[in-house]
Amino acid sequence: MPTCRLTHGQNDSGGLVTRRIVVIGVPSNIGIKPYDDGRPRGVDRAPTTLREQGVVERLSARDDGDVLPAPYRDFTRPHGRPRNDEELLDLTRRLSSRVARAVGAGEFPLVLGGDCSVVLGALAGLRRAGISRPGLVYLDAHADFATPEESKSGSVASMCLGLAVGRGQTILSALADTPALVLERHVALVGRRDDAEPWYGQRALRSSAVLDLPDAQVQTSGYLATAGSILERVGEPPVDGFWIHVDADVLTPDEIPAVDSPLPGGPCVEELGALVAALVAHPQAKGLELTIFDPLLDEGERGAGHLVRMLTLALAPLIGAGRVSDGAT
Repeated sequence: MPTCRLTHGQNDSGGLVTRRIVVIGVPSNIGIKPYDDGRPRGVDRAPTTLREQGVVERLSARDDGDVLPAPYRDFTRPHGRPRNDEELLDLTRRLSSRVARAVGAGEFPLVLGGDCSVVLGALAGLRRAGISRPGLVYLDAHADFATPEESKSGSVASMCLGLAVGRGQTILSALADTPALVLERHVALVGRRDDAEPWYGQRALRSSAVLDLPDAQVQTSGYLATAGSILERVGEPPVDGFWIHVDADVLTPDEIPAVDSPLPGGPCVEELGALVAALVAHPQAKGLELTIFDPLLDEGERGAGHLVRMLTLALAPLIGAGRVSDGAT
């Protein structure tokens, strides 16, 4: 099991921020390649599973229902474009409207994916809500920085951070009036441990302006200790609001093995929850998403319980819970 290191034993979030959490489900698997046997992956079941585990009640949240995707189309990788690109463009636009409405009302959207492509809809939603210079904290075991040509799978989940900063030309590039949904210099990528998998675009990442904090580097001081460096990147002008992406595979597979591409290393639930809580407590934090959890791979729903606990810890600054009990979820 991983060793969790929390500075002074707990999160120091700097105070409580009162905002209503609104849950938006995106039960989509169209942004990720199918299982090896050709079936669509089970990440589309995650919003329902997490609701059944009590996430809405634990967070005292408002449930805004689901944004539903079109059926999976590109079981075979298409030539010259990402899988299901037209379907993803439609889904992304509809999600952006839902996120913009929540942010405009002063709420804090928690988007439950689904696959990683939901980050595009979230960022587009911030822009629709009037946030012209958004920032992005990208907590993920993979860089997701590939272009359609570099990607091994042809799935948007392998390239969504690259698409967000304007790498590669696809129909999804039409989501913003500018060349990118978010500028590279306003992005912090945290927890990556995919150096042995170059098809995620790491070569281009090294020459980019993205703040890259790989797991091996972060583990030397602990995840919570990186909050200051992250907020220097996304929490100060000219950034006028930032989004937090949490891919379940950033967590140690000792606790969350139910993901498509688990990699050794990563923080435990308590360590990640403390880091995200420190970010959420910042007044410029506008929303959070959780992606890639696959209930079909989750024996005994153990991973679902861990994720609900992580979200409860992470969003404690918004729900007025300075400390969260260790009770079962």
